[in-house]
Amino acid sequence: MTNRQPPGLFLLFGVEMWERFSYYGMRAFLVLFLVSTAGGFGWSKQEAANLYGWYTGLVYLTPLFGGYLADRFLGTHRALIIGGIVIAAGHFCLAVPSRPTFFLGLALIILGTGFFKSNISTMVGQLYQPGDRRRDSAFTIFYMGSTPERRWAPSSAAIWPRASASAGTGALARPGWAWWQAWSHT
Repeated sequence: MTNRQPPGLFLLFGVEMWERFSYYGMRAFLVLFLVSTAGGFGWSKQEAANLYGWYTGLVYLTPLFGGYLADRFLGTHRALIIGGIVIAAGHFCLAVPSRPTFFLGLALIILGTGFFKSNISTMVGQLYQPGDRRRDSAFTIFYMGSTPERRWAPSSAAIWPRASASAGTGALARPGWAWWQAWSHT
């Protein structure tokens, strides 16, 4: 048995990194944007906190449905791809400065996270046979992908439209590159 990790682990690490960038970026700026009278919606702090609570709650609730759909109908791979595309579409909507696209973007990010979050960890586990001793260290490596974004994402919130568009671009770029490499080598 080899001690090297499979290449798929590093792909999943990169994809998870962008999803966490998306989540922590939203956490950093959502309330600030909603209460801002200079380019934001000018809401009260209570209204903004209320939407923030709904957003955060739904981001953690929808993976129950995404996991169910993956288990019964889609499979983890398809669900992850759908989730990543929907999250990216949500970020591109957020980059358009209008209220309808803002709420559409939030809804798409919530929905995409439901497909994404419940399946990516499962895919890490699927890279290994039962009893493979590399599996525990693989989850450690994988979860390290979410740590830097807790620091990077909030600092990007200062450049609102670009931060959202860059999160969308990053969400598409990493899996797109992996797809291209797999396709071009066949």
